[in-house]
Amino acid sequence: MTIAPPVPDPGQPILQAVGVTRAYGRGAAAFQALRGVDLDIRKGESVAIVGKSGSGKSTLMHLLALLDRPTSGSVLVEGSDAADLRTRDLNRLRNATFGFVFQQFFLTAGQTVFDNVSLPLMIAGVPARERRRRTMAALDALGIADKASNRAVDLSGGQKQRVVIARALVGEPAVIFADEPTGNLDSSTGSQVEDILFGLQRDRGITLVVVTHDRELAARCGRSVTIVDGVVADASPLSVASGEVAR
Repeated sequence: MTIAPPVPDPGQPILQAVGVTRAYGRGAAAFQALRGVDLDIRKGESVAIVGKSGSGKSTLMHLLALLDRPTSGSVLVEGSDAADLRTRDLNRLRNATFGFVFQQFFLTAGQTVFDNVSLPLMIAGVPARERRRRTMAALDALGIADKASNRAVDLSGGQKQRVVIARALVGEPAVIFADEPTGNLDSSTGSQVEDILFGLQRDRGITLVVVTHDRELAARCGRSVTIVDGVVADASPLSVASGEVAR
């Protein structure tokens, strides 16, 4: 099956890394995880960040997602430098603009599916009625509205990842970051989760940033960025990106 990818917005990048470095430790013993990375990500793109373990790919995602701050350089969101924001405003921007899908799920096991998915809306202060409407709409979009009252601990791995995607979606984000989103799933369930993520990107115009070592998952993205020893070794579009993405 072939899927025509969305056409990225040719205007202002939604995310930019400009001369970004990230060091851990100090002095001669400091470890340079990233070394002067420049990267633009356009609205509506799907971008795979790939590389070996320890290459810096997850560090780059954390910086782009405003989960960490660079040692030097800048991360811009729609042209504005995140370094200019106070912590409160940074948290608000991250909660309103980004959704997150992680390999480890990070669900509260004893809480219901509804409570796990609605958490970002509670943090944002969304009124209860609107919170319920948006939470149930997100669960319905993922085909798990019937699991709203179930505890997260009682779900299968595939169902848990659907809950995670619903939680990422509920805030109506412009960008979804997915860090090894199928790493804990069998191949069949992983393929279903991939279809959901790329379907959301295609149908809703969401920018999708995927960190992965899975070549097949990376090949579904419109562009691949390879990180080697903390630098961008290659940011060329995939050979299929100019036409259709093969599945």
